Amino acid sequence: MYSAYSSSGVNINEGDRFVKIIKPLIKSTFTKNVLGGIGNFGAFFKIPENFKSPVFVSSTDSVGTKIKVAIASGRHETVGEDIVNHSVNDIAVCGAVPLFCLDYLAFGKLRAKIAKDIVRGLVRGCKKNNCSLIGGETAEMPDIYDINDYDIAATVIGVVEKKRIIDNRNVKSGDILIGLASNGLHTNGYSLARKVLLKKFKLNSYIPELNTTLLNELLKVHKSYLNIIQGVTKNFNVHSISHITGGGIIGNTKRVVPKNLKIKVDWNSWKRNQIFNLIQKTGKISEAEMRKVFNLGIGLILIVSKNDTNRISNYFKRKKEKHFIIGEITK
Repeated sequence: MYSAYSSSGVNINEGDRFVKIIKPLIKSTFTKNVLGGIGNFGAFFKIPENFKSPVFVSSTDSVGTKIKVAIASGRHETVGEDIVNHSVNDIAVCGAVPLFCLDYLAFGKLRAKIAKDIVRGLVRGCKKNNCSLIGGETAEMPDIYDINDYDIAATVIGVVEKKRIIDNRNVKSGDILIGLASNGLHTNGYSLARKVLLKKFKLNSYIPELNTTLLNELLKVHKSYLNIIQGVTKNFNVHSISHITGGGIIGNTKRVVPKNLKIKVDWNSWKRNQIFNLIQKTGKISEAEMRKVFNLGIGLILIVSKNDTNRISNYFKRKKEKHFIIGEITK
């Protein structure tokens, strides 16, 4: 007797049902540049016509072990938005605007309702960033993942006019670092955060210093800085921008600073989110380790001329964007 594919733990019918459910959600993200519908072997996207010398910029990432918090809590609608915002930030700091997103979902056992919740987050992130979700892959792999586990990754493709690419060429000694506030951990450092915090607290524990439950804090959506980046680069000369993810402030900012220059940070120039103090205190973690692992309350850093600092700061104040002067570039 021949064995059915379902006997190995893969349910094709559930996959078909999932695709049917999410089609209208995905179509709601389409812009005029999306060609064709859903279901072909490849996705088609027309290059926008208003670029004279377009350069594509891409970023692929995942949300790491933040996914374990979503799985443990049964709340799956935030991780999709997390990964879109994370990847959009990565290309936005290069001067690019997002065009489209491709996602990859892998399950131990595909459940259409959970998968739909994840896609809701992807769709919400794409809409907020004016980005089309034009393709993806869903895999059911019971021999790789436990029955309740899943993972998500996404690629965002954007475009920038060649002459408007933001890199490290204009960074010089004397430039100022302006840090834009994060809303928490974003999508980095969760392996250490979970190891430390879940030994003492339950996810549904109310933490007075956080003014919310640990779960609500850990599932805060990674902030998108796209609009503020587009606004400030349109109005001012920004020398470089870093997105603070795994590796911390120094680890990420040195990627956009010439090797012959140094980054000097005043670590006392802003007040950290309480979640970082809770992690450090609970786990008795060294300051050096905290700086290496977490964003510590700074999600984005702009490197600008000293002469432009006050004008840019006033711009952020008008936009009600929380920010701090956190350091400078030195020889």
